[in-house]
Amino acid sequence: MTTELLKAGTLSRAVEVSLDLERRVTLEPIMSHPDYRMNLRPLGTPRGVSTVAGPHDIGASPGDKKSKNKSTRGKKKSIFETYMFKEDVSEGLKRGTLIQGVLRINPKKFHEAFIPSPDGDRDIFIDGVVARNRALNGDLVVVKLLPEEQWKVVKPENNDKETEAAYESDIPEELCGRHLPQQSLKSYNDSPDVIIEAQFDGSDSEDGHGITQNVLVDDVKKLSVCVSEKGREDGDAPVTKDETTCISQDTRALPEKSLQRSAKVVYILEKKHSRAATGFLKLLADKNSELFRKYALFSPSDHRVPRIYVPLKDCPQDFVARPKDYANTLFICRIVDWKEDCNFALGQLAKSLGQAGEIEPETEGILTEYGVDFSDFSSEVLECLPQGLPWTIPPEEFSKRRDLRKDCIFTIDPSTARDLDDALSCKPLADGNFEVGVHIADVSYFVPEGSDLDKVAAERATSVYLVQKVVPMLPRLLCEELCSLNPMSDKLTFSVIWTLTPEGKILDEWFGRTIICSCTKLSYEHAQSMIESPTEKIPVKELPPISPEHSSEEVHQAVLNLHQIAKQLRQQRFADGALRLDQLKLAFTLDHETGLPQGCHIYEYRDSNKLVEEFMLLANMAVAHKIHRAFPEQALLRRHPPPQTRMLNDLVEFCDQTGLPVDFSSAGALNKSLTQTFGDDKYSLARKEVLTNMCSRPMQMALYFCSGLLQDPAQFRHYALNVPLYTHFTSPIRRFADVLVHRLLAAALGYREQLDMAPDTLQKQADHCNDRRMASKRVQELSTGLFFAVLVKESGPLESEAMVMGVLNQAFDVLVLRYGVQKRIYCNALALRSHHFQKVGKKPELTLVWEPEDMEQEPAQQVITIFSLVEVVLQAESTALKYSAILKRPDTHGHLGPEKEEEEEEESDGEPEDSSTS
Repeated sequence: MTTELLKAGTLSRAVEVSLDLERRVTLEPIMSHPDYRMNLRPLGTPRGVSTVAGPHDIGASPGDKKSKNKSTRGKKKSIFETYMFKEDVSEGLKRGTLIQGVLRINPKKFHEAFIPSPDGDRDIFIDGVVARNRALNGDLVVVKLLPEEQWKVVKPENNDKETEAAYESDIPEELCGRHLPQQSLKSYNDSPDVIIEAQFDGSDSEDGHGITQNVLVDDVKKLSVCVSEKGREDGDAPVTKDETTCISQDTRALPEKSLQRSAKVVYILEKKHSRAATGFLKLLADKNSELFRKYALFSPSDHRVPRIYVPLKDCPQDFVARPKDYANTLFICRIVDWKEDCNFALGQLAKSLGQAGEIEPETEGILTEYGVDFSDFSSEVLECLPQGLPWTIPPEEFSKRRDLRKDCIFTIDPSTARDLDDALSCKPLADGNFEVGVHIADVSYFVPEGSDLDKVAAERATSVYLVQKVVPMLPRLLCEELCSLNPMSDKLTFSVIWTLTPEGKILDEWFGRTIICSCTKLSYEHAQSMIESPTEKIPVKELPPISPEHSSEEVHQAVLNLHQIAKQLRQQRFADGALRLDQLKLAFTLDHETGLPQGCHIYEYRDSNKLVEEFMLLANMAVAHKIHRAFPEQALLRRHPPPQTRMLNDLVEFCDQTGLPVDFSSAGALNKSLTQTFGDDKYSLARKEVLTNMCSRPMQMALYFCSGLLQDPAQFRHYALNVPLYTHFTSPIRRFADVLVHRLLAAALGYREQLDMAPDTLQKQADHCNDRRMASKRVQELSTGLFFAVLVKESGPLESEAMVMGVLNQAFDVLVLRYGVQKRIYCNALALRSHHFQKVGKKPELTLVWEPEDMEQEPAQQVITIFSLVEVVLQAESTALKYSAILKRPDTHGHLGPEKEEEEEEESDGEPEDSSTS
């Protein structure tokens, strides 16, 4: 197929490139630079750092018009501060006068940003675009605290401020358990060890870009945003001064608790944001300006990214004459510069994606924005793979490995999974104990250190699971054939084998390289049916093929034995103080021809999932101890810091005020509180979900780290699992961290020489794995949000009961029970006569007074508090992929209408706990 160009038929100096020839359209100014490619950056280039010094052949930037005048008279005044010198930054960080942290911009109020406080106290507030000083979301920045009189005033009566937690979930997978990936259209699936964390939908409440104007406040130049109601696509209430009060004339009289430290960015240590954005092209407003003749305005869909000037000569040829033809065309733009004297950044148009609202263009935009390399693997990488196919295990490997091919070993995965990287075995012993094995694909055998394959895997760091497909870390030949533990096929593995009592007590432990031959590929449904029918023989037609050496009864009994041991392990884990924060996950059914979502459901997390989860956790903990004993300075481990202190204290105070019986003294105490039943009615699970969501806000991310670079072993701990050492070993097909751990384990066992990686080099790779893991998780969440938005657009409006999760001054957040999504409902989008916000103690309360449909009726009052049950309607908006939630009008007494009660009973028959999407 030939490349489709933009509507104009051509683009100025457009060229076809080899990546994705069927759809890719790029522009020569970007592609002409040898290092500046859309998806395949040169290895070693920090992600998000442009290798282009500036735009090619586009003349001075919009901010340069007067800067070339040697006279200072009339010179354009800088909006942003010049960054500090690197030496001064290093000295300031050492002295403690400067603070570094990852910048989080609030997606619901893009003028608000935060970095974590190093002491775990309330996050440090950064107010406005000017104070952010051209840093973007996710960048590692250095900030300087402002004088105390410029700190943010946190008004206790004002509940419309956002929490400091970014609305991109930070909950580590170990808190959520082990979930299935989303079944995909093309059957590209993750192993069952993947977990998609909480799915916050941040797309519904972003402030629209409005008119920007510079305002001087106490001699600090600030950029305020004025948004008209007409331009507010989301129906958000206007941002008022009360909501964002940051400067107080006299803060000395205020109690300390009502102030939040505020700061400004003085340096960007690492540009982790990709500097790419999807969005729309517009003409500049002032047709008579010099800029109008040279530049168009690129408006990013993500309002946390600034608007960008792009050269007109890089736009479609007829864009100026027919701008409306491109009103719904999605483009990708990359920021190449952002000068001190310019409100907006300067960028280059990279490509046209297609029509906004269509799944593939939107998906490609998401991947590009988050720096996911989705290009085809290069010929150099593919040459690293075995060339003679079909490949067979070399004879010398049999002498180096323990041969387990005759053992009853099997996989348990989603029914459509194709990359199977873990298998299980359970052999009963004569003394009543069991020999239990976890067998993991030996990916490191096929990925030589220092090879092109190794480099690209290290750079990608993780596979990225979307609703409809996967972007793999490794070529498919490895993922789905050579490494995948497919049944009735000899495979190279790395195993952990224990002798366990029926109660799960470890009597003996063995690590080693092995060869297995899986006897069958069980789905979670198969394993679940075996668990639920312990004494009944499963009909052969309901089971997958099983190798002749083993019977279905043998496999069935092994599953039952594993289940019984897993129950004991799980019970002991939580008795020892582990925490689990389950959150609802969506799974979609897709049309095989169109790829569009036909429906969705909340995925149920069952005993078969828990079975596999327990043994993967056990293996990961065992390997963590093994490699740390062998290499105390060089072990790649995974830690989970405790919750942020101030946010946790706020939550404790809130729960005390509202009478919620939650004990936050430890992970185990919190888990015990959350597992207590919240009543015995059909909404008890919904109440638990709301509280779980509240408890997830103070949680921090789990992180890979090198043991040699953390002095205090107490910092090694994993808060959620409540264990001293943990790592990732069980998913090397999709996580590069696991490949490194396999190499460390092999060295610890004497299979190979010690890893040739200094601790600081290993830490850099760990940091990169952390970055890519967070990006991957966010992409997965956005993919889920995209498909749900399409479902609302195609099938909506959708009605459901919802439970209130949070109450603000002019809006409230709900958990939509049927679909497990979270949404904000705005008062100004409802037919209200008035609304009133107040706090009863710490408990926020919003009273809605509805306009009566019949003028003879009295207006209905509805009181909205946390845990209130309401009826909502999800409906598509005019913009391509936005959907909003509105409240159904109650009857005159403020209750749900009786016409819904029968349907509500039907909806509550199931007990949705979890879903899984990857």
